[in-house]
Amino acid sequence: MEQLHLADFEGATLRRPGRVVVCFHASWCGFCRRFVPSFRARDGTVPATLALADISDEENPLWDRLGIEVVPALFAFEEGKLAWRIDSPMGVGLDDRALATMTQRLGRSPGQIK
Repeated sequence: MEQLHLADFEGATLRRPGRVVVCFHASWCGFCRRFVPSFRARDGTVPATLALADISDEENPLWDRLGIEVVPALFAFEEGKLAWRIDSPMGVGLDDRALATMTQRLGRSPGQIK
C-alpha cells in the first residue's frame, strides 16, 4: 500500500491514470487506529490503488487545502481530480459501512470484497 506525503499532493503522483483512494489519518486518532487496518485489508480487492496519508501534524496544509475537518477521511481521485469523498462523522469515525460505500462507488458490490 502506498504511503503518500505532502509533496505527492503537489506533484504528479495523483495525476497518473486510474483511480486512487486515499485514507487520511492521524497517529493520535483512536478512530483512525481502528479503521486503518480494515482499509489496508481492502488493498488489492477493489479496482483502485489504495493509499494512506498521515496528517498527524495539525499544521499540515492538507487539512486546509482539502477541507479535512475530521479523520479518518477517504478521498477518491480519478485522473488526478477529486471524484468523491467520505468524511467521518464527528465523534464516530469510519467503519465497514464506509468501506462498503467505497467499494460500491468503485464499481463492485460489497459482496465481492474478499
